[in-house]
Amino acid sequence: MQNSWRFLIIHLTLLLALLLNVMPLPAAVKLFRPDWPLLVLCYWVLALPNRTSIGTAFVLGFLVDVMVGTVLGVNAFGYSLICFIVAANHLKIRNFSVLQQSLLFGLLLALYHLVVFWFSHFLTGVYFRAAYLWPVATGMIVWPYLFWFLRRTRRQFKIQ
Repeated sequence: MQNSWRFLIIHLTLLLALLLNVMPLPAAVKLFRPDWPLLVLCYWVLALPNRTSIGTAFVLGFLVDVMVGTVLGVNAFGYSLICFIVAANHLKIRNFSVLQQSLLFGLLLALYHLVVFWFSHFLTGVYFRAAYLWPVATGMIVWPYLFWFLRRTRRQFKIQ
């Protein structure tokens, strides 16, 4: 019973991130919204790679596709790619300081946005704007706070 409750906490944080991703915001602020589901998922892959996997990333990305209304599979592929990179290098990334992790996740978020743009460009014909990369900057700013919050949650509920 305890294990299932602890496993549920991971999914509740991912659900909360999905809700933050579709929460209505003013148009001026909407451009700066960080990629909450991807950041939370990256934390769980970094902290517990045996609990969250690329399959979880694909399902979460597919849910983001459905909720946001993009072409199905674009975010799922992007989430899976980033989570594969994080899972493959989780032991190295854990040794970085939080600020170094923030810079690294900034690069990974930029890669994610460029992959999503690339697929969207070939599938629907959108054109690149520099505003697509604002969530990268806000994701880098938010990462240390999200990291500390989720670490505290993980330790408080003894999720292993």
